[in-house]
Amino acid sequence: MKTDLNIKVDIGGRPYTLTISRAEEETVRKAAERVNKTIEKYSKEFEYKDMQDLYAMVSLQYASGLMHIEREKSFKDKEMKDKLIEVDELLSKQLKL
Repeated sequence: MKTDLNIKVDIGGRPYTLTISRAEEETVRKAAERVNKTIEKYSKEFEYKDMQDLYAMVSLQYASGLMHIEREKSFKDKEMKDKLIEVDELLSKQLKL
């Protein structure tokens, strides 16, 4: 059974046709809605020459947010690894007794 779906989303007043899995549809539609809201917000807050300026600002916002999440995840992964090593050492000591 084919799970691909063709959908149209509007971003910045332009329609885009995408082929996605059915499982992704809700996420993609919500993402497009969020991008449009961010474009609208920036269009009210900043001076811009054309839509390209707004797209650049939105891209920068989302890319920096993603980088922040990646750094946070990396830190938490290291923290988890350190805790697991600590627990392993404690258990090893207890088993030797």
